Amino acid sequence: MATFPVSVKAPKRDTFVSSGMAVVWAIALAKFLLHLYFNNRYGYFRDEFDYISCGDHLQWGYVDQPPLIPFLTHLSRAVLGDSLRAIRFLPALASSLLVVQAAATARQLGGRRYALLLTAICVAVAPQYLSNGGLLGTNILEPNLWLGCAQFVILAIKRNDPRYWIGFGIVAGLGLQEKYTIAVFGLGIVVGLLLTEPRRTLLNRWFWLAGLAAFLIFLPNILWNMHYDWPFLQLIRAIRAEGRDVVWGPFAFFFQQLLVVGPIAGPVWLAGVVALLFWRPLRPYRLLGWSYVVSYIVIFVQHGKNYYLAPVYPMLFAAGAVAIDSLLGEFPARRTWFKPVLATIILANGIYLIPITVPVFSPERFLAYAKTLPFKLPVNEHSHARAALPQWYADQFGWKEIADETAVAWNRIPAAEQADCGIFVQDYGQAGAIDFFGRREGLPGAMSGDRTYWIWGPHNYSGNCMIVLDDRKEVLERYWNQVDFVGRSAPNPYALEQQIPIFLCRGKKFDSWAGQWPHLKRWR
Repeated sequence: MATFPVSVKAPKRDTFVSSGMAVVWAIALAKFLLHLYFNNRYGYFRDEFDYISCGDHLQWGYVDQPPLIPFLTHLSRAVLGDSLRAIRFLPALASSLLVVQAAATARQLGGRRYALLLTAICVAVAPQYLSNGGLLGTNILEPNLWLGCAQFVILAIKRNDPRYWIGFGIVAGLGLQEKYTIAVFGLGIVVGLLLTEPRRTLLNRWFWLAGLAAFLIFLPNILWNMHYDWPFLQLIRAIRAEGRDVVWGPFAFFFQQLLVVGPIAGPVWLAGVVALLFWRPLRPYRLLGWSYVVSYIVIFVQHGKNYYLAPVYPMLFAAGAVAIDSLLGEFPARRTWFKPVLATIILANGIYLIPITVPVFSPERFLAYAKTLPFKLPVNEHSHARAALPQWYADQFGWKEIADETAVAWNRIPAAEQADCGIFVQDYGQAGAIDFFGRREGLPGAMSGDRTYWIWGPHNYSGNCMIVLDDRKEVLERYWNQVDFVGRSAPNPYALEQQIPIFLCRGKKFDSWAGQWPHLKRWR
């Protein structure tokens, strides 16, 4: 493995306080407390129901995700319960620890106290990482895992010890079990090695053992996907065929990257890209710069959503902060005021933007606040444009109303018939909401043709009695002799899904519910 002289040398750090890490931990703690306080302001998010339901059906994979987050959700609920703060405890913790992890990366790159603090501030107030800390999702550990991979790369190069690649492989394997997009970053690392001086690492046995470790950790999910005919790929093809996602042009996509991690902090991560690619002191780590370039190109060409690149920016913040600190250190002493001014401006702007991703305001006040912003909030799917609130807020409203109206239909069914009467819904959000809220009303588990609910099957119902949500009566009358409209879920002005119709269907016209099931598959 090639060795490089690292000319950026970290100064002696005599104490925890003098190194700046004490302040970094204080920033992380403040962020954690912010999330704990505000994480129960609205309601459960659509995707959170999915992770809860998948956590109730532990397996090695799901149609739309690997198994790690559902597994952690299962453990979290067993220990902490089902409250909003409990469900979102792990996201708050991971997002807050990311602040410390990013600052530690700046330290690995030779950063001094100011570089550590600037990195911590940029990461703490970045909108995407604030969002990660407030909602349970497959994004919550992604930045930690991508950055963990980068840290092992830095250690392998800095200490000239290829054994650190094993750590890279383990973290990458865990990352694949959390979200598949970390494979893009892995590809970027390989291309970066090919294009830079440590390319001999590709012939080192520790590098290949790292790849083997990642593969073995990921293998159970591969086998699960093979068993079910690669459902994740089927889902991606269906989404693209439907044209559901917003496709960004090159300039719009770059602008979205600025918004995702804070527009004012943009110069810091851009400096990180330049420093990793061209700045001599960081030349040993140039492959990390190429890893960003490759990841950017792949995600843009594949029409990925604007936040798919978000996990890479803590690494760039760290590199940029180190470069900026070094550059400003060469200024005359009378210009040292620029350092605190830069950090203060980024912090102030970050605080101003907090309501975008943390529900510190009521919905009414948020709508007024949104009108003061100098830019429009991003819309990742065309269907989200109809909501009053941005989707990440709108999808926290209306779910209890759907479950309540479903309970009204359920209570119309004589007790003797309830054992053979199921609930069929159109999407995983509705199904998860009924599973979560409905159990308190004695409702059975919901069925759906959407995502992994379809794999879980039709249960054992005959189909002679069925509660069906969000369909049209004339369609349902093709399959049942008697279709009664029960009502609509109560209106909620902020919900994305509004007034869902609910029908009670009796007297099947088909042979069996199991026979109908293959035709109900709806992955989109």
